[in-house]
Amino acid sequence: QIDEAEKAVQWFKGIFGDDYYIELQRHKTDRPDADQTTYPKQEKVNIELLRIAEKYQIKAIASNDVHFVNEEDADAHDRLICLSTGKDFDDPNRMRYTKQEWLKTTQEMNAIFPDHPQILSNTLEVADKVEFYSIDSPPMMPFYPIDDSFGTEEGYKAKYPEEELKKEFGENIFHRLGGYNKVVRIKLEADYLTHLTLQGARKRYGENMSDDIKERLDFELNTIKNMGFPGYFLIVQDFINAARGMDVAVGPGRGSAAGSAVAYCLGITDIDPLKYDLLFERFLNPDRISMPDIDIDFDDEGRGRVLRWVIDKYGSEKVANIITYGTMATKSAIRDVARVHKLPLSESDRLAKLVPDRIPNVKKITLGEAIKYVPELNEAANSSDPLIKNTLKYARMLEGNVRSTGVHACGVIIGQTDISNVVPISTAEDKETKEKLLVTQYEGSVIEETGLIKMDFLGLKTLSIIKDAVKNIQATTGKKIDMSAIPMDDTKTYQLYSDGKTTGTFQFESAGMQKYLKELQPTKFEDLIAMNALYRPGPMDYIPSFIARKHGREEISYDIPVM
Repeated sequence: QIDEAEKAVQWFKGIFGDDYYIELQRHKTDRPDADQTTYPKQEKVNIELLRIAEKYQIKAIASNDVHFVNEEDADAHDRLICLSTGKDFDDPNRMRYTKQEWLKTTQEMNAIFPDHPQILSNTLEVADKVEFYSIDSPPMMPFYPIDDSFGTEEGYKAKYPEEELKKEFGENIFHRLGGYNKVVRIKLEADYLTHLTLQGARKRYGENMSDDIKERLDFELNTIKNMGFPGYFLIVQDFINAARGMDVAVGPGRGSAAGSAVAYCLGITDIDPLKYDLLFERFLNPDRISMPDIDIDFDDEGRGRVLRWVIDKYGSEKVANIITYGTMATKSAIRDVARVHKLPLSESDRLAKLVPDRIPNVKKITLGEAIKYVPELNEAANSSDPLIKNTLKYARMLEGNVRSTGVHACGVIIGQTDISNVVPISTAEDKETKEKLLVTQYEGSVIEETGLIKMDFLGLKTLSIIKDAVKNIQATTGKKIDMSAIPMDDTKTYQLYSDGKTTGTFQFESAGMQKYLKELQPTKFEDLIAMNALYRPGPMDYIPSFIARKHGREEISYDIPVM
């Protein structure tokens, strides 16, 4: 296949020019437990590579095939290969590496290629060409398609010159948002967001809105505009309205987004933050720039349909799921290494169970910490039985390594451009539909740094149950139930809570919660809010006092008058 190789070399040379190099490797090993067949093959290939390099005037470089950092990691890597291939460590036919695949120093590489000093020099040349690169980027808001009848960027540029927008936004905000072209886009989106919000506000609050409502909406809209996020709200309200149009159940709202009156007016949430005195600043704080984060609940069957709608609207190359990396936990590392060592299952189980769930003053438990804390584990780590000793030794080296990849349960990216222009991408299989999904190779903790906008599409079984119940009621009684029309002061509903009949009700179904609900006898929504806040470690001790105060058995007092 020499001819094919030469064709490939010419093709790459034509694209990359002097930035294209031919790579030589030498993995000579004297370890009897390592692969001895690779080095002779490499030397044979290297002869041809040097010939091709000279023929086409391409510089050759020396490198090492790096799979682990330090030389002493080779044996742990050997066990990892056994795990990934499902082989026992003593299997003579298992896959083996040369055990030379560590990150070698300059001196080590000089010793490997003493006959090719120029190749080593070329390798340094490549290193010198490497430029600083940062993945950090300001938010890249996807473009929401606004109808031309409302306005266009070109029309706004003609209408709003740069100096006028600098005056409206303020010099600092104008430059932070990226300058004139980006601010024009934000201005257009902000005006359209205001238009939709006021439409929704008239439906939610009526035509004669109070000054408090107007002031709150004006504050929120101005904050959203100055932070550069009106497009985010437009996109979210769009796919939520599309979901309702497809008969997908949508949750009333969760998390800090429930504090936004704009979200309420747009139909993103169904909770009036003014009625319950919720703070918008917990969601978006003008003094602390951070991405908005709206968690949206859909019924678990409908979530996939909403995602397909989003992909159809914005393009399959601009929508991606987020990858997750599963790492080797301490106990599973012990069991995995024990399995390839063929340690008896009973002994493997005993060692794993010795790892405690918590250690005083230790935030994250590692096998090293567990060995120091548990005498039996310390004894096993220093055992005269090499099988037991090596199991813990290599489990300790392998814990924390990436073991598997998955897809984030709810995180979805909608990009301004093709996502592959911003981050590396891959594919994964949807466990339920078996469809191929586009996924980012960066996990969620890194995605925000790249400027990509993450949205959370949660599939909630509870919404499916409610949806099915409504359908069954209509099928059996002919009555059509509108969930949004059920009054918040419905006495029959509160009686169910008072009787502790809350099985299947999120955060209210535990036996302890049911006990307290029977004692509390809630009669208003605020009672449920308070009980939900109290029923958690810390404030739980105050539940009896709260119940006693509700029923007048204990005096209500406040630390300061303003409360």
